[in-house]
Amino acid sequence: MLFNERRLRALYHVQGYVQGYVQRRIARAFNKRVKSRDLVERDMVTKEIRAPIFDLHGKFHPKRSGPYIIKTILSGGVAQLIDLDGNEFNTLVNLDQLKRCYP
Repeated sequence: MLFNERRLRALYHVQGYVQGYVQRRIARAFNKRVKSRDLVERDMVTKEIRAPIFDLHGKFHPKRSGPYIIKTILSGGVAQLIDLDGNEFNTLVNLDQLKRCYP
């Protein structure tokens, strides 16, 4: 392949980004794999543990905590949780950290 051909291919690729063709194709491929989380109030969920845990179990430490119950869902994708005893948590949790659990 000649140097000018490479330059033209790069130019066509950049033009595809500018016009939005490439972004739409990438977004379509990504959105095929996205799982919707239709969580509603009173659902039982587990919460992802994102803080680093230093324990002796290594890779076998728990990845999720719970189960909890969603008390309210606020705008912006934030939920307020309560545990099974009815104790409320002061901190709000993003919905992307929650996963529905089935009893």
